Amino acid sequence: MLAYFGPQGTFTEQAARAFADARDLTPFDTVPAALAATRRGEVDAACVPVENSVEGAVPATMDALTEGEPLVAVAETVLDIRFSILVRPGAAEPKTIASHPHALAQVRHWVAEHLPSVDVVATTSTAAAARAVLAGEYDAAVSAPVAVHHYPLEVLATDVADVRDAKTRFLLLRRPGPLPEPTGHDRTSVVVTATDRVGALSELLAELALRRINLTRIESRPTKGALGEYRFYIDLDGHVAEPRVGDALAALRRHCPDTRFLGSYPKASGGGDRARVDDDFAAAAEWLAEVRGGRRA
Repeated sequence: MLAYFGPQGTFTEQAARAFADARDLTPFDTVPAALAATRRGEVDAACVPVENSVEGAVPATMDALTEGEPLVAVAETVLDIRFSILVRPGAAEPKTIASHPHALAQVRHWVAEHLPSVDVVATTSTAAAARAVLAGEYDAAVSAPVAVHHYPLEVLATDVADVRDAKTRFLLLRRPGPLPEPTGHDRTSVVVTATDRVGALSELLAELALRRINLTRIESRPTKGALGEYRFYIDLDGHVAEPRVGDALAALRRHCPDTRFLGSYPKASGGGDRARVDDDFAAAAEWLAEVRGGRRA
């Protein structure tokens, strides 16, 4: 069974269908609830959103990944984001419109142009907004197109998006175990808590640059402890099984003992060819082994 951030009719449900049959999907009302069920072993894995190209990282996912027992990402998928505006059959012009804050942010210009007098209300998910419209709490919902197949609502507009190439990335998370094999086009994710001192973050980034590792994302979130304490979420190209990536992660751990490995997994889209970089590091490691073994000066 696969948990996902629900209820039924969310983009996360659509993403989860890339990993499992619809009959094996179980919705949870929040990201932490889906991840908690995975930690308890009630489900085999969880699919949750991690970042959006317009609004950035999903805070609920970032925070939940650092709380409780570790979970490891084993796959990702990326969806193009287009919304439908759903209303009750025969309803008058909407006076209220509801959705998840990320969704509302991605259609604010459309709403201002087509529904300039509506009151905008935030809900816990796009599907929760659709259910609230069905219950008569609000007049319209900004929802994933799949929601209309779950709820008896009418489509007021579809293919709605202020940014036409908006995308959201989703992770498939499991309890720790065997990792996916390297494919040559992989992503590794970690979260580190850097020491509050001059140059601490620069030292972490230098460890990646020295090994010619491409940093694809870095985000900060407060630790929710002392004021000014932050965690850094880092995505980088490569797989932990590669010597240079493994060496870099060990270096990060030396700098920051509070480092959590979040997974190495195939990228949803292929990346650049890193073969020459990997060959250089393999050749250097072979040379060092020969020096240590007295076979080379």
